[in-house]
Amino acid sequence: MKFNSLTKKAVVTTGVVAFAATAIAGNASAADEKMKKEKCYGVVAKGMNDCGTSTHSCAGQAKTDAHPEEWIYMPAGYCERIAGGKLKPGKA
Repeated sequence: MKFNSLTKKAVVTTGVVAFAATAIAGNASAADEKMKKEKCYGVVAKGMNDCGTSTHSCAGQAKTDAHPEEWIYMPAGYCERIAGGKLKPGKA
């Protein structure tokens, strides 16, 4: 199967939506606050990153979907379950 930019965007969007739905469905509790989190690279939708990279210094400044240096915090163990999710930044 050939991956074009539309397919890549669909995969990223699906992963982000699934993660957001899971996060919203959960109840906030002390256990949730203590949950281990990790940076997940390569799954961020445009404008939805958590912090800076080599190309900018602030959250919300991702210019493209699925950029290999952009990241968001996720509960530990979830990142590599998402298509394109990496625990280390890729090369742009």
